[in-house]
Amino acid sequence: MTPSGRLTRSTGPLWLGVDLGTQQARALVVDDDGHVFGAGSAPLTSTRGAGRHEQDPRQWWAAVVDATRAALAGLPADVVAALAVTATSGSVLLVDSAGNPRTEALMYDDARAVTEAGAVDDAGAALWRSLGYTHMQPTWALPKLLWLLNRQPELVADTTRLCHQADLITARFVGRLVPTDASNALKSGYDLVRERWPDEVLTILGIPPQLLPAVVRPGTVLGRVGPDAAALTGVPAGIPVVAGMTDGCAAQLGAGCVEIGSWNSVLGTTLVLKGVSAQLIHDPAGSLYCHRGPDGTWLPGGASNCGAGVVTEWFPGADLADLTARAARLPIGPMAYPLLARGERFPFRALDAETFLLGRPHTGPGVFAALLLGVTCLERLCFDRVTMLGAPTHGTLTFTGGASRNEYWSQMRTDMLGRQVHIPEQNEPALGMAILAATSSGRSAKEAVATMVRRRGERTPNTARVSELTGHYAQFLEALTARGWLDNATATYAAARL
Repeated sequence: MTPSGRLTRSTGPLWLGVDLGTQQARALVVDDDGHVFGAGSAPLTSTRGAGRHEQDPRQWWAAVVDATRAALAGLPADVVAALAVTATSGSVLLVDSAGNPRTEALMYDDARAVTEAGAVDDAGAALWRSLGYTHMQPTWALPKLLWLLNRQPELVADTTRLCHQADLITARFVGRLVPTDASNALKSGYDLVRERWPDEVLTILGIPPQLLPAVVRPGTVLGRVGPDAAALTGVPAGIPVVAGMTDGCAAQLGAGCVEIGSWNSVLGTTLVLKGVSAQLIHDPAGSLYCHRGPDGTWLPGGASNCGAGVVTEWFPGADLADLTARAARLPIGPMAYPLLARGERFPFRALDAETFLLGRPHTGPGVFAALLLGVTCLERLCFDRVTMLGAPTHGTLTFTGGASRNEYWSQMRTDMLGRQVHIPEQNEPALGMAILAATSSGRSAKEAVATMVRRRGERTPNTARVSELTGHYAQFLEALTARGWLDNATATYAAARL
């Protein structure tokens, strides 16, 4: 054991998961039993404003290098057997043939491509319906790709390629551009049913086929760590680099959410819900979409523009433990619908949605409590929406994401949903990537999950609070409906479930 208490010796191989989030890069080293042997992180910065969210992609690799070296510090040089990378879904840029950035990265919630999203919908309407999501949102990767090309047409060249956030990192590890994974390719228009790029749609949009990367299924070996990356990161040269999944899918895998009907609710910067279904789920509104699971299942889910990120924005530098303790002493009352940016994408689509406050909290802790309650109400609406669409929700429910460490908030969410919740010991997408890396040894994802996912505890709803919380939820539904953002069918269905 090291002075910090982490394990340093293992009788078997270790697996490295790398996660590029919004605010940091994270690396996690675990063994086949889910024991953590090393962890590291490094900060990332963004530029936001007026529907924009950009990052300098050159900082990604530097952050991954720092996080990985920290995670491997004190471990033998040759213990890591494979790695996989996850990153935010729909974050893209253009690169040259060597993988060098030609543009800034448009991040997952950058919503400038409104006009381009309309063109994408017109060109591929039949295909998007067949894939279950009906519409592409301006925050998705294909509209953003078109936005980049419309403003810099000189980039439409044989040597330019679309690059998802995770692709840039896998390229750095391997030493050359490698295929992307089908999970990240979904928002770029990839046909998950036929497993191909829809050339007929891309031709209408004027996107040349050579601009798009080859696509493989998650879990496929992309290549092996090259000597340059090994020297920088401390990762052994020659180990497999495994194709990953988007951050929501990675968190779902890390939470052990692989059985039909199970769901994982990730409350980090934004709220992301991911479940498991035997069938493709269709959403006429286009707010829910389905990835393919590593074992042939479908993974329905969606990501809101609302989440715990607003706490950092509204209370920069605050003592959150103190705020939570003071909020917990207040009666439940006002609530906020706190968006990180204008517009909502899940559980409903509303480009004009904006933050609002119901009631008048008079103190900082009161405002803080209003934020927590608003996100809690939105989470329940997400579950009502996916149930209405026919997705199975009878299985295990897990909470992950940074906000799951807030005991008061987690209990409020449990009470609002009225069902038992499981809390994994490790609640981060990097673990999901370590699990996917472990499948390179020949195990299935389910087999790896069975030994690598460890539970920290459970939460049981407090029935005495259910009626009080659902009363606030009813007010939340009324406020969204009155503003024209929530459709009547969903509002009626959700109200009937009270």
